Amino acid sequence: MTWEIVIGLETHAQLTTASKIFSGASTAFGAPPNTQASAVDLAMPGTLPVLNRGAVERAIRFGLAVGGTIAPRSVFARKNYFYPDLPKGYQISQYELPVVTGGALDVVVGDAEKHVRLTRAHLEEDAGKSLHEDFGGMTGVDLNRAGTPLLEIVSEPDMRSAAEAVAYARALHALVRWIGICDGNMQEGSFRCDANVSVRRPGEALGTRCEIKNLNSFRFMERAIEYEVRRQTELIEDGGMVVQETRLFDPDRGETRAMRSKEDAQDYRYFPDPDLLPLEIAPAWIEEVRRAMPVLPGELRTRYEKEHGLAPYTANLLTETREKSAFFERVKEVCGSAALAANWVTGNVAALLNDRNADFAAAPVSADAVGALLKRIGDGTISGKAARDVLHAMADGEGDADQVIDKRGLKQISDAGALEAAVDQVLAANAKQVEDYRAGKEKAFNSLVGQVMKATEGKANPAQVSAILKRRLGG
Repeated sequence: MTWEIVIGLETHAQLTTASKIFSGASTAFGAPPNTQASAVDLAMPGTLPVLNRGAVERAIRFGLAVGGTIAPRSVFARKNYFYPDLPKGYQISQYELPVVTGGALDVVVGDAEKHVRLTRAHLEEDAGKSLHEDFGGMTGVDLNRAGTPLLEIVSEPDMRSAAEAVAYARALHALVRWIGICDGNMQEGSFRCDANVSVRRPGEALGTRCEIKNLNSFRFMERAIEYEVRRQTELIEDGGMVVQETRLFDPDRGETRAMRSKEDAQDYRYFPDPDLLPLEIAPAWIEEVRRAMPVLPGELRTRYEKEHGLAPYTANLLTETREKSAFFERVKEVCGSAALAANWVTGNVAALLNDRNADFAAAPVSADAVGALLKRIGDGTISGKAARDVLHAMADGEGDADQVIDKRGLKQISDAGALEAAVDQVLAANAKQVEDYRAGKEKAFNSLVGQVMKATEGKANPAQVSAILKRRLGG
């Protein structure tokens, strides 16, 4: 039986403000428990919340980035529920009138593009955190996160596979980092996703959804969604019914498990917060934020594809972060070849950084140095294979490209006379392979090229070797 998967994501992006959304308490990560929980965040008697302008500015930035509508007037509400990490008994959020509505994100899934619509993005405060370890069977509560500013970004149920959901989450993660509203640190909880998953027969109404909470890894998200899809389809095919509930993903067992029944909006008894005035955003403020916006990754992807002829997949890789894009731009400028720069930035340089647990913001080899290295490939000084060794030597501090090339004797042999002599020696010593090639066995030619490269200790210019061999063999 054919089933259609329906997925929507709710993402909590912690905003990069130094203080909380309604108080002056610090948002710094890693402080001792309950040292950053202010009386305002806990709604102690006599305190009043004051909205953080920086949080609003970041919400505006996001709305502009996704082409959403920024509300001239939005309202904060109290979302009422009881949980130990929410001592005041309600969370300040937005419900009927959010700060951003609509918008969309175009994401790349393999070589295809997927258009994911957004429902809304609203401002809210985070709750505290329950700690279950090292308390002798008891649970501790750390309220440092209480009041931390969040932008909750809700998508439409437009995704039809775990791969599409992960591609959307990655694109959203890259975007909030690109525009500087969230550091995207998933290990610290700065970017958390909840996946709403359901299945249906094609053409039918939406099925009953289950929400998988707090997915803080793209790999876990993919595994969790794939498991949940299997669970729901098997349940229905066995004659059962999917129950609307909140579930958690257990990465050790690779499965989701029930956490609690899923509440609907009416269960939270939303009402406007009486301590906060409506949020009014003037058009002049929106234009001020718009003028300060960077070029967005989607615009850069299109430019790379049209101006440089790069494949959508490559253009997408180059625009994963602003630092990576800037690195590519500089390498391209220095070496003069967009294709070569793209190939190396997404390939050899990315692999080097991955091996050294570094990123493009703190690369051990500068973009100028990589560009200078690629110029030596372009002018035939060294081969691409030798250049990889040079890159690692540069990262180890052995000097710039020319210094490493000279020190290690890596210059290619491009002298026609020397190469012709090497080719003649190889042909004389490999009569059988020459005969095989002339009999139509193409592999014999590659073997002869390899023999010449071996004879010259890998220093021969491969393109010249091939040309000379073909001339000598009459091919």
